[in-house]
Amino acid sequence: MGDILISEKSGMAAASQGLSMSSSSHDNGRENFRERLLDIDYNLGDLEVEQLKFLCQDLISRKNLEKCSSASDIFEHLLAGKLLSEEDPFLLAELLYIIKQNSLLKYLHYTKEQVENLLPTKRKVSLFRNLLYEMSENIDSDILKSMIFLQKESMPKMQMTSLSFLGHLEKQAQIGEDDVKVLEDLCAKVAPSLGRKIEKYKKEKAFQVVTSRVDKETESLPQGKEEVFSCSDVQQFLGALPVSSLFCNSVISKFREGFSGVLPSLKKSPVYKMDRKCRGQCVIINNHSFTVTSLSERRGTQKDAECLTHVFKWLGFNVNIYNDVTKENLEEVLIKFQSHPDHADGDCFVFCVLTHGKFGAVYSSDGVLIPIREIMSHFTALQCPGLADKPKLFFIQACQGEEIQLSVSIEADAINPEPTHPPLQNSVPNEADFLLGLATVPGYVSFRHTTEGSWYIQSLYNHLKDLVPRHEDILSILTAVNDDVSRRGGTRKQMPQPAFTLRKILIFPVPQEEL
Repeated sequence: MGDILISEKSGMAAASQGLSMSSSSHDNGRENFRERLLDIDYNLGDLEVEQLKFLCQDLISRKNLEKCSSASDIFEHLLAGKLLSEEDPFLLAELLYIIKQNSLLKYLHYTKEQVENLLPTKRKVSLFRNLLYEMSENIDSDILKSMIFLQKESMPKMQMTSLSFLGHLEKQAQIGEDDVKVLEDLCAKVAPSLGRKIEKYKKEKAFQVVTSRVDKETESLPQGKEEVFSCSDVQQFLGALPVSSLFCNSVISKFREGFSGVLPSLKKSPVYKMDRKCRGQCVIINNHSFTVTSLSERRGTQKDAECLTHVFKWLGFNVNIYNDVTKENLEEVLIKFQSHPDHADGDCFVFCVLTHGKFGAVYSSDGVLIPIREIMSHFTALQCPGLADKPKLFFIQACQGEEIQLSVSIEADAINPEPTHPPLQNSVPNEADFLLGLATVPGYVSFRHTTEGSWYIQSLYNHLKDLVPRHEDILSILTAVNDDVSRRGGTRKQMPQPAFTLRKILIFPVPQEEL
């Protein structure tokens, strides 16, 4: 009999159809991913293979690309270089999006809209490579013939496509990421309309250079002095030339991270200090067994507790675990950490609860329902001065109702139903520096594997481990967790939900040792 998933509302076993996770299906995951890659390969012709080879020139050596005769050959090199994996297939989604093969995104569990939203932060194909590909699509046979005529002395005696022509210019070092003058001159003479694409590229490239110098350790601005930028502000800053909304969002994201004195007219975005004697205290409430019969044992919760312990110790926290906590015990823990003397030397505070739950509340081991807001209220600036102006993070692995989210088809003009449960923001105290990460949205169950732990906590663990070394901030990490968890479960779904009153960017320093 295969392993099973458990709903956090009462320990109800999810039926094997759709949610059972047998060891054989787990072992075959990589094989199934390769099958999906093969399905994509079957749907791509010679033209698309050449396009993919061109777009991958910065990712795969020219020698290896020359040997590729099919899309699957390219995929093999991307897999070998750890640029493509079942866990992170975004690069391939980006490539398919660029060559307008959006119908194939379904094999990677992406939609066109999802790729567009993720491009500003996950882009792997360079702006220069994108420029050349876009231009190749707009160079018709007459324009190509004229360009080849003007470059006759340096052109090989062979049939050329617009893509191979641009690739040849690059191979001959006539054009490059920082030098597109030859291309500008050609366009000015035979295709002036294409000059706008080059101007757009130069401005986007200039901003890319600026944002690469971001200093994330900048000092905080006084409260109320933060700059807020909109897409229209970015357009105005760039001048009259229109740029894509994706690029605007990318620039706005970089503005929020803060510039290192590169643009004197822009104030730096504030970042929480992370340079005190210790990172802070981390409390883990881990309820496995309950004294009331209506709440079953939470098998698999020990795996979650172990992962949280490992990752937060790795991040520099002092971790304190409490198992099977009654209401009275919980009150003692809250009072203890409300007045903990080490808060003065810490940067941050983390509080994790692993238990059953319902509608903005969690169960103690003796079956008492305790509002999440009541737990968090112990750590306001008034109640806990040692944590004033410091980030306080709460992660709750528990159901928030009894409904099960089903997989649905989404239409662009769908009408959102009126909410039937209080918004998550109601659980967060009305003051700054709090973050609440819930395993699921109000009203719905969350799922936990009986041996491998819960979807949410395992994803949180993996994304902290992977993204902290990349200097990602906590909100970006939680967005990645949302994306990961929402893709699990077949016909039954789970969507985590964060709420926060953070005033600054929170970036954990990269630990010296690997986890």
